Amino acid sequence: MAGRIRTTLSSLAQNWRMTQQVYKLLPLEVGGIFVVTLVVVAVPIGLWLNWLTSLILAIPLALLAATFWFSRRAMRAAYAQIDGQPGAAAAVIQSQRGGNWLVTPAVAVNKSQDIVNRVVGKPGVILVSEGPSNRVVPMMANERKRTARWLPEIPIYEIQVGNDEGQVPLMKLQKALNKLPRNLRGGEITEVRRKLDALGNAATSMPIPKGPMPTSARQVRRQR
Repeated sequence: MAGRIRTTLSSLAQNWRMTQQVYKLLPLEVGGIFVVTLVVVAVPIGLWLNWLTSLILAIPLALLAATFWFSRRAMRAAYAQIDGQPGAAAAVIQSQRGGNWLVTPAVAVNKSQDIVNRVVGKPGVILVSEGPSNRVVPMMANERKRTARWLPEIPIYEIQVGNDEGQVPLMKLQKALNKLPRNLRGGEITEVRRKLDALGNAATSMPIPKGPMPTSARQVRRQR
């Protein structure tokens, strides 16, 4: 039990340091959320009932609010650390739970390390690019034609990941994937992936970021 406590505290400390590198005012933010929640909850209950009851109720709620804010900041910091790295989009998709996504990273790569990843899932085939729009559009078009020759009956979607106008920020990539319609079943997904395996991977040695993207503060340390 003592070992688990030490491990948890160590992980929290690592998460805090990593997050504070991105959000310099993190202590003020978390402290402010705690104090504001404490006051908002404690004062009305204290005036209505008594101050002891108000503190018993307000302190856990304030801790919960502060922890929630910290976890959100920690997750954003983890995304920020890999944003812009080659293969970041593929890493995010591979870590997504419950989506049954089959990812082939870097099926197309140019000299500027712009990437097109191929994803097979319930919507069909999704081409996910990483890089400026003016450079990835021709890459996406070529990969779309190549894929359509093998699978003319399968829907093909395109998602550009980046910060240009019309692109999807890395943090919103999972949401964009989940919005796509569901066209295939489990067995069909596997069959589509089997056919596409023959197309190969343009850069199997690309430095794809490892490990799942965090969904809570405890998981942020995996991105370090």
